[in-house]
Amino acid sequence: MLEEDAGDAQTPFRGNKMNDEYRIQELIQREVYVGDKLVGVITGERFHPSDDYVKSMRLQVVDNIANEYMRKPAEYAPLSKELVHSIRSDGGVKLSKSMRELQRRWRNTIRIDEKLYAPDELRDRAVLDNDGADIGNVIGLVKLKRTYKGLVVKPHFRMKTKYNLSEKIIVPVGQLSRTTARLDEIILKCSAKRLTTLPSYLKLNSNEISFDSE
Repeated sequence: MLEEDAGDAQTPFRGNKMNDEYRIQELIQREVYVGDKLVGVITGERFHPSDDYVKSMRLQVVDNIANEYMRKPAEYAPLSKELVHSIRSDGGVKLSKSMRELQRRWRNTIRIDEKLYAPDELRDRAVLDNDGADIGNVIGLVKLKRTYKGLVVKPHFRMKTKYNLSEKIIVPVGQLSRTTARLDEIILKCSAKRLTTLPSYLKLNSNEISFDSE
């Protein structure tokens, strides 16, 4: 169980890592601070069996922080576990970085249903169309001019055959409708058939675009 600090002392996490399952349970509903500035409240994390895909927690961001530090305010955003420094004497979570660093990370996100997601929160998720057909799994993301434009998806054999898809396809971020928590899915706004005819899809998959290098 997490120990809390006494007085002004801080209780740091071992190695500043939070890979133990019980720790996220200890942190849910705790307030998060940068210095004395309240940033938000931890609400949980994605459900995935591998820690490699669970590097962020979900944060409900307070309004004034969202308005000041986001390009477009969002109520929910990722909080990288590596930024968690310690537990304050009042039970709040202290971050190890400044608001500028948090702002920088929020700019490196994908907006789905007016919520921000870090790349690690989307990798390996199943992608379903709006009819519930399982298209494939996310294996990467692509950027254009420092903005995420699409998810790289490896389609299942049945979908590849049915729609004549390549080994990898790029799904436009504009077609991402919502995510599911327990099932770890991304739901599209359209059907798989419709997706393959969209101008944005055709452009991203045309091999005529030079995406940003990693």
